[in-house]
Amino acid sequence: MKKIRNPFTGLEGFDCFGCSPDNPIGLKMTFIEDGDYVISEWEPLVHYQGYLNVLHGGIQAVLMDEIASWTVYVKVKTGGVTSSLSVDYIKPVFVNQGPVKLRAQLFKSDGRIATVHVELYNPDNTLASEARVNYYIYPEEVARRRFHYPGHDQFFDE
Repeated sequence: MKKIRNPFTGLEGFDCFGCSPDNPIGLKMTFIEDGDYVISEWEPLVHYQGYLNVLHGGIQAVLMDEIASWTVYVKVKTGGVTSSLSVDYIKPVFVNQGPVKLRAQLFKSDGRIATVHVELYNPDNTLASEARVNYYIYPEEVARRRFHYPGHDQFFDE
């Protein structure tokens, strides 16, 4: 397992809702590469609830979209934008039972579209929701110019 570094931190204007460590209302997600997977453990907070003590479905979608993006960064080695996101909500995710785990895997990449499968697990390791995320991917030089993609090696300390 390798910790994935956030190379966007410190970039002027960087305030991503999903992954910026400095966004006071953001999710502050962090990531680890584990073989074919990108993993994130995240602690739900009460102010992200929909129903009482239940994590809002929109926040679950954001979590899955964000980890899919990081999967594109480290597995496809470029950047892109979400073109579609399909979520299946299977079980409730409670905001008062501890951290959830997300696991994402590149399903396929065929030129301009990368498809990522994401699973979100409750603290007891039951599958709570899953998503299929399609990313429109850019050639690396375009991702560098338009989205400040720093290059694959900038995501790791080694």
